Amino acid sequence: MPRHWKKPRRLVVDGRVYMWTMRHSHRRDHDGRSVDCRQILTLSPQPAGTGGPLRIVFAAGPRRYVPGGAPFGSGDVGFTQGADLNLHEPGAVRALLDMARARGWQPDERRAVELDGWPLLEAAAAARSGDAASEGRRG
Repeated sequence: MPRHWKKPRRLVVDGRVYMWTMRHSHRRDHDGRSVDCRQILTLSPQPAGTGGPLRIVFAAGPRRYVPGGAPFGSGDVGFTQGADLNLHEPGAVRALLDMARARGWQPDERRAVELDGWPLLEAAAAARSGDAASEGRRG
């Protein structure tokens, strides 16, 4: 039976457990139309209460895309001419978490932290492609 798309997923990094979810959001303009599409990846350190959530936000903008229908999949974020990731893939989530930690996010911090995902994307995608290349060499 397939996994329910709204159910949080579990990720273990360096012995620490995180639950993660992904959602799409936008606001409505004065005419009620959807504008400002955003893809939000939320990682919550476990057990609950041991650290605040990390929200990595990908907002639509020039030369960037977030899911909003065809031709993109529901978890695809990226630059129109460059790096991309699928936020449904645990390896992509791990790479973004690693980049956020490398840039100073502390999982033990008790407050919620929101980061712009675009500055993390290229390095995370490069790390993912490096992981895939090294897995191919091992196989």
